[in-house]
Amino acid sequence: MPRAPSKQVLERALLELLEQRGPATACPSEVARAVGGEHWRDLMPSVRDVAGELQAAGTIDVCQRGRVVKLADAKGPIRLRLRTS
Repeated sequence: MPRAPSKQVLERALLELLEQRGPATACPSEVARAVGGEHWRDLMPSVRDVAGELQAAGTIDVCQRGRVVKLADAKGPIRLRLRTS
C-alpha cells in the first residue's frame, strides 16, 4: 500500500463529503474509498478515528439506525453527518 494519508487529509475529505451531502449522511467507507482507492479498507480505522475526533469537537454526528450515538459505543455500521445547531 502507498503511504498512509495524514489525519488532516482524511479530515478534509470527510468534511468535504459531508458538506456536499448537506443534511444527508455518509458512510465512513465513502471517505476511505475517496482517499485510498483500492486500499480503502486499510483506512477504515483511521477514518473512524478522525470521525471520533470530529464528533468530540462537536463538528459531526455519528448515527446508527437513525439515532445519534457515541462512536465509542457504536457496534457495527455507522453513518456520519454534519452537526446542525
